[in-house]
Amino acid sequence: MARSSTRPTSRDVAHAAGVSQAAVSLVLGDKWRGRVSETTAERVRQAARDLGYRPNLAARNLRLGRTRTVLLVVPALTTEFFAGVYTGAARVAAAHGFGVVLYPSPEGIGPARDPFASAQAALDGVIASSMAADALTDIRGDQLPLVMLDSDPAGSLGAATVNLDIADGVRQVAEHLLNLGHRRVLHLAADVPSWTFEVRARELAARMAAVPGTEVRTARAPISIDGARTATEAALTAAGPRPTAIVCDDDKLAAGAYKALRRLGLRIPDDISVTGLDDLALATAIDPELTTVRLDAELFGERGMRALLAVLEGRRPESGDIPVQLVVRGSTAPPRTP
Repeated sequence: MARSSTRPTSRDVAHAAGVSQAAVSLVLGDKWRGRVSETTAERVRQAARDLGYRPNLAARNLRLGRTRTVLLVVPALTTEFFAGVYTGAARVAAAHGFGVVLYPSPEGIGPARDPFASAQAALDGVIASSMAADALTDIRGDQLPLVMLDSDPAGSLGAATVNLDIADGVRQVAEHLLNLGHRRVLHLAADVPSWTFEVRARELAARMAAVPGTEVRTARAPISIDGARTATEAALTAAGPRPTAIVCDDDKLAAGAYKALRRLGLRIPDDISVTGLDDLALATAIDPELTTVRLDAELFGERGMRALLAVLEGRRPESGDIPVQLVVRGSTAPPRTP
């Protein structure tokens, strides 16, 4: 079909498809289900493709009162994990004509200031990652279409929740250490009141308790290398038998544990094994390279954005947690024989 030198309009598409302009608007706005037939919808889409028609998003947004802008609220960007979450979300958003505004919470948890004069006027929806629900209060994100990442599905304020299968990742770590023969484990836990860290503690305790003769001690630390070093030194110099393995809630805590072990003259993994969780670039920068659980940050962001699009369009979001994978490297080995 020959194309006109002028930009095609929705009226041109309607004429070519033999339908009304209202039908064109419904189909190209993805609001046709239950209003026009599948055959008619495909005829409209084909006519739009043949004509090279592209909707005027600015005019449509003004008419619908939508900005096609999404706020991604993440903890302070202290690791590349959340950069990956943003990359994945932005990729899906761009494919659907949306933009993503990144807004890190200053302290990683807790209330954050409203980045807009009126969030409800400036945003179509919010994706909030790894934060307590009350962190959304000051930005009024809980009054907008909301998707929570890394959040308890049973207690989430979000219209949808997207999670990595953290519980399975911890089970993989525990199975790996148990199969190597470890029975005394130190859990270096993130001192952050968050559901995702509660899952890690609960799953580790449950899996280890299922095997007779095991012991799990817990040391809490802020998510920083210095904090982890201090907590690890204190735990390993306390009275009682020394653990043969340290299970860390994330890779940064593991790096702090490495420093503590070297200060104490202990070798990894000869004297003690260490595991992390995230598989950041840091995991292969330390020596020996860290056994950890790989989390697909970009897929996490993609799934979060797809879930929000589904919520905005009145569809049911994709279900099921995102699989994770144990990556065994040089920081774990069987415990030394007493």
